Amino acid sequence: MAVITHARPSLEVDYRTLSTDDQDRFDQLMERADHAGPHDYQPLMDTLAVLTGINARDVARCSCYTDAYGCGCAAIFDTALPGAVVTATNSPNCNLSQLQCPTCGHDHPRPITD
Repeated sequence: MAVITHARPSLEVDYRTLSTDDQDRFDQLMERADHAGPHDYQPLMDTLAVLTGINARDVARCSCYTDAYGCGCAAIFDTALPGAVVTATNSPNCNLSQLQCPTCGHDHPRPITD
């Protein structure tokens, strides 16, 4: 009898490994989630989790991907991972803060200042 092990749910994926269509869909869903009302936000996050294969309530893309001072990291990750670093809080009427993945948060943290 063969023993089958189940794959562990992913907590981080590389944006660049998504197909071009899935990258576009991810970007659109994140934009919608950023401006979603309280009843629409979680269904959008659930769709993002399925799209990326991340077992998470909330997902984020590492803020280093567009940051002029960042490393170009392409991580999409569970926002509840230990070591994630907030680099900017959400703007008024927006839901999403900018976060660094745990690797970037460890390697080159740039916490927000008050």
